Amino acid sequence: QVQLVESGGGLVQPGGSLRLSCAASGSIFSINVMGWYRRAPGKERELVGRITSSGSTNYIDSVKGRFTIYRDNTKNTVYLQMNSLKPEDTAVYYCNFIGTGWALDRFDYWGQGTQVTVSS
Repeated sequence: QVQLVESGGGLVQPGGSLRLSCAASGSIFSINVMGWYRRAPGKERELVGRITSSGSTNYIDSVKGRFTIYRDNTKNTVYLQMNSLKPEDTAVYYCNFIGTGWALDRFDYWGQGTQVTVSS
């Protein structure tokens, strides 16, 4: 079993910054991909960006240049640094880890979600 715990959401004014974190614990041999998704009110969940075990990242166009994903492999933690936030970034943000457990079983787990609200 793997548990993911997210933190860092909240209310911020337009143009402000927030940093989300997601830490994994449990039976973890390796984490191949760490991703961030979001679901805005009335919309489908969308991928925000992801980072591979080699450090390669990709982002959706709407957050490029504003959001940065990075990981600390020693802590099994991924971060989402969000700058220049806009009201349209308001959503519940979820982390997702895909990896391998100590039993060499593949896992795909989600965090509990954290609310980000961008409003003046």
